[in-house]
Amino acid sequence: EVQLVESGGGLVQAGGSLRLSCAASGFTFDYYAIGWFRQAPGMEREGVACISMSDGRTYYADSVKGRFTISSDNVKNTVYLQMNSLKPEDTAVYYCGVIIGRVMPLRWYEYDYWGQGTQVTVSS
Repeated sequence: EVQLVESGGGLVQAGGSLRLSCAASGFTFDYYAIGWFRQAPGMEREGVACISMSDGRTYYADSVKGRFTISSDNVKNTVYLQMNSLKPEDTAVYYCGVIIGRVMPLRWYEYDYWGQGTQVTVSS
């Protein structure tokens, strides 16, 4: 059974930092990517960043470039999202998802599996 478990969310002041973790288990795919998404109340789920677990390629949404960094530990099968210079508009539930294959979109509807999410709240 595929499992994705997010952790690391919390409350932080604007300008602060958080590191989210996504621990993946229960599958072995030759090619796949893990992406981070976020969803604020009343808004559509938005892609933030993704990383290929095969070759380490990364891709970021324009809104987080230069502030967020995605990385992976392939031994632990865990992906991290380091979030710096946080802004109130970054407030959302953050989810990680797995997409099987060589593609790395930031379109949530193309992903195959999801975690339960972790809340990030940035106060002004």
